[in-house]
Amino acid sequence: MVVRLGVAWATVAAFAVFGGGWLGGLDAPLVAAGLFAWLFAVILWSAFGVVHEAEELADRLGEPYGTLILTLSIVVIEVALVAAVMLGAKAAPTLGRDTMFAVIMIVMNGLVGLGLILGGLRHHRQNYNLDGAGAYLAAIIPLTTIALIIPNFTTSTPDGSLTVVQAVAFSVLTVVLYGIFLLLQTGRHSDFFLDFVKPGADAPEARAAHPDAGRGAILRHAGLLLVSLLPIVLLSKSLAAILDHGIKALGAPSALGGVIIAAIVFTPEGISAVKAIRRDQLQRAINLCLGAVTSTVGLTVPAVLAIGLISGQRVVLGLAPAEMAVLAMTLLLSVITFSRQGTTVLEGAVHLVVFLAYLTLIFSP
Repeated sequence: MVVRLGVAWATVAAFAVFGGGWLGGLDAPLVAAGLFAWLFAVILWSAFGVVHEAEELADRLGEPYGTLILTLSIVVIEVALVAAVMLGAKAAPTLGRDTMFAVIMIVMNGLVGLGLILGGLRHHRQNYNLDGAGAYLAAIIPLTTIALIIPNFTTSTPDGSLTVVQAVAFSVLTVVLYGIFLLLQTGRHSDFFLDFVKPGADAPEARAAHPDAGRGAILRHAGLLLVSLLPIVLLSKSLAAILDHGIKALGAPSALGGVIIAAIVFTPEGISAVKAIRRDQLQRAINLCLGAVTSTVGLTVPAVLAIGLISGQRVVLGLAPAEMAVLAMTLLLSVITFSRQGTTVLEGAVHLVVFLAYLTLIFSP
């Protein structure tokens, strides 16, 4: 942890002093590639540090608070990267949409598919708490529909963007719905997000005991989480400038920027989810995956719309027709996958196929 923090903060200092000159030489391909690789590696390594500290807090606070802290920390990183690109490029109207859509596809199809295949091969059939999965999907379906589909069918704008009234209303509705979900998750229905309990078995406690669960340990890990998170936020502007330049220089599809941001943000959490599935802790993996999607849409939508309103930028949220079809298929498959007790390799293979179809559409729309 000390080495990781040292490298991260040394990178912050280096870009604070020399970043202006370095970013001015991006027309040289080797310079741009080297800077991107450096920042990508440091931010990803720091993200692993955030996940580690969040998992330490999870062990001490128990579920559902542990995975909630982890998903919220990851979403903060995502919002920081999206905001940096939007404010730096001044011409990225679809970045928020592309990033949210990439998160949904990577998590609900890529991670879920890979995880269920690995879990099915190792444990044959895995059980989880059906109430928790249902609660996640009950929030995800309206959140994603309001954010990514409805803007295409409004008559006030022709291009999937929103009017000021619509942006404010959709932001408020999204925050309210996400807030209600959090109250359910941490309040009277927190048991929905605990491990599946077989009939006749004792219900698990909402908070897991830990030998080092005192206030001092919790505050220490919370402080380390913030110290690990801050370099990512500070370096996000530099990475955004390189990312925007590289996509334009290579003539790559604009959606690739959202995929890269989503990959940076969710790789550590995805590894944690896959490890949980291999340990036959499917409920924890579901909390991580579906919780990440719920938090992403619930917090990124109002953040992106607020940035657009404040900076005067046009924000396009509506997906293209093919992407809407893939999203609808993903939501339908998720309802089927998580509407019965137990999962197998088949569900994982289906989700993975949809993810590969999404990747194909990025480069051949």
